[in-house]
Amino acid sequence: MATPDQPNPRESRAPDTKAIEDIALRTLESLPEEFRAHLGDVVLIVEDLADEETLDALGIEHPLDLTGLYHGRPLGEKSSMESGAPPDRIHLYRRAILEEWVETGVGLDELVSHVMIHEIGHHFGLSDADMHALEEAAA
Repeated sequence: MATPDQPNPRESRAPDTKAIEDIALRTLESLPEEFRAHLGDVVLIVEDLADEETLDALGIEHPLDLTGLYHGRPLGEKSSMESGAPPDRIHLYRRAILEEWVETGVGLDELVSHVMIHEIGHHFGLSDADMHALEEAAA
């Protein structure tokens, strides 16, 4: 029997964007306060797939190859002289996440959290090692 976090081949409906968003928001809540304090203005967007323009800009051929993306400038690169810029955004791409979930067998909560923390890491300008440490702290 599949757990709620594992794919169930008998289940006829895949988790919707709300389910992915709920996991992402729980991930945010699990972060240490020193990170959460700097994420209030970041917009979370869950979409089925990345658009062609985004894929082309990243040199990605297939939309199922992109699970998440941070749009914005890392905090350390921002200037108080900049104004009028759109808010920083984290995009999670539901169908690509679900494809990876089914292919890898990694729990959906774990996978969404991993993608979310990776994108949060870009917001803070973190290295891969720092992102891994943040993921450990949020677990």
